Amino acid sequence: MTDAVVDLRSDTVTRPTRSMRSAMATAEVGDDVFGDDPTVNALQERIAALLGKEAGLFVTSGTQGNLVSVMSHCDRGDEFIVGQHAHTYRYEGGGAAVLGSVQPQPLEHGPDGTLPLEAIAAAIKPDDARFARTRLLALENTLGGKVLPLAYLRDATALAHARGLATHLDGARLFNAAVALGGDPLLRAREIAAGFDTVSVCFSKGLGAPVGSAVVGTRATIERARRWRKMLGGGLRQSGVLAAAALHALDHHVVRLADDHALARRFAAGIAGTAGIAIEPPQTNMVFVDVAVERGAALLAHLERQRVRATGSASRLRFVMHLDVDAAGIDRAIAAVRAFGG
Repeated sequence: MTDAVVDLRSDTVTRPTRSMRSAMATAEVGDDVFGDDPTVNALQERIAALLGKEAGLFVTSGTQGNLVSVMSHCDRGDEFIVGQHAHTYRYEGGGAAVLGSVQPQPLEHGPDGTLPLEAIAAAIKPDDARFARTRLLALENTLGGKVLPLAYLRDATALAHARGLATHLDGARLFNAAVALGGDPLLRAREIAAGFDTVSVCFSKGLGAPVGSAVVGTRATIERARRWRKMLGGGLRQSGVLAAAALHALDHHVVRLADDHALARRFAAGIAGTAGIAIEPPQTNMVFVDVAVERGAALLAHLERQRVRATGSASRLRFVMHLDVDAAGIDRAIAAVRAFGG
């Protein structure tokens, strides 16, 4: 439909496909708090094996997955090193500090989204009662659509482990990173996860499931995470209905992430040269557009009138491609942006 809304606010706005709904409707279920939901168990085993870890845990959201991971690695009075713009620090309501009594130590990102190794090393506190105990390095991949290089991940996790820190990866869009690296995305995902003690993966973003994430790690760490999940109200009953959607996504929606990346490049190329905007070249499914200060709200309002949705601030907008957007919708979005700049 030509008048349908082109919703580029986030890849979280996707709706389950018809085949995914069918998988959900026919899922075998049990009581997962007792550990006897067969579909949840299958998902946990599948994602753990895929990422090269011993065990997995289905959680309600990426925020919950990150929180139970931080709390599994850190005690009260400990701290974790994290990026200033990382979701774990910036967009999760301060949960680690409020609920876990774990202090974040935020660092500035480099232009490529990495945390400089020398900054990580300098941020690790000495063993002194005056300081919070540095226990964990938390990274995110992708970060703002940027893919962290494999060599950097190996170096950063090796540094952390050498200094006695655990490592956690917020891999909400890990499969976007894996696809962007080229080759077999499942093998690339395993390579990305290799150096991390825990990894969280979101099923309800580009993979298109309606709800849920998973955390993977050692059996001992996942058992701690399971206890924290229960305390945080995340123990679910017949959640195989949701796990079935995630399994379907792993089977059918990983390779197709390349389509979203291609649409991001199409969108960026289409709005290139528009007066008054600057584009950050996309690496995955996100396009960031910079405008003159205080023009962001006007551009968002203009796009809304054209039935195109995005998110942003006074000077920077974000457009996210996903499985519910096609080339025709992207071309409508291009035309709407160009009309604003013209």
